[in-house]
Amino acid sequence: MTHFLVLTACYLMGAIPFGLIVGKMVKGVDIRKFGSGNIGATNVYRTLGAGPALLVFVLDTAKGFLSVVLCKSLALGDWFVVAGGLLAVMGHTFSVFLRFSGGRGVATALGVIIGLTPAIAAVALGLWILVVAISKYISVASILAAISVPILMILWKSMRVPQPYIVLACTAAAAIVLRHIPNMRRLASGTEPRIGQKANPIKEGSDRTDG
Repeated sequence: MTHFLVLTACYLMGAIPFGLIVGKMVKGVDIRKFGSGNIGATNVYRTLGAGPALLVFVLDTAKGFLSVVLCKSLALGDWFVVAGGLLAVMGHTFSVFLRFSGGRGVATALGVIIGLTPAIAAVALGLWILVVAISKYISVASILAAISVPILMILWKSMRVPQPYIVLACTAAAAIVLRHIPNMRRLASGTEPRIGQKANPIKEGSDRTDG
């Protein structure tokens, strides 16, 4: 019973739509009606600016980190910790509070990796920052950073990352890449927005430009 309650708490924690909450509190807007319609920090940045976006990024990251910490505190094994982290990411991506819609899960996945392997999380975050600085595409940075995590876990021999953590990293990376398929299509067509472009209200029947 304890296992079930803890895993449920991880999902519900991940499902908290901080992007929507911050948008309502800061500007009284529904962030889902602007830009990509996404609740993540990227769309918040394009719609509300750097301050609110940083707050959303920190809160979304904290959801993943705290889920891992909660599961680790019970000392029920690596697979249990992995399940809690994965449920936090799934909660963000398929939030019960938003009729099972949500964000890309990048920040929440980062929080999970921070809880599991802080050094690898730091390298992945550094890669994300570098790619954003060079390309100006947040989507490209997010995809590459997500893919880098399982690769680092496998190749970083001195760290001896537990097998369940690698399975989680591969699963999360695959989910993040799949969630970015629309972005990849726009990258191929040259219509993907770069960082710094402001988000416009979504017009009924128009295509969304996910961030």
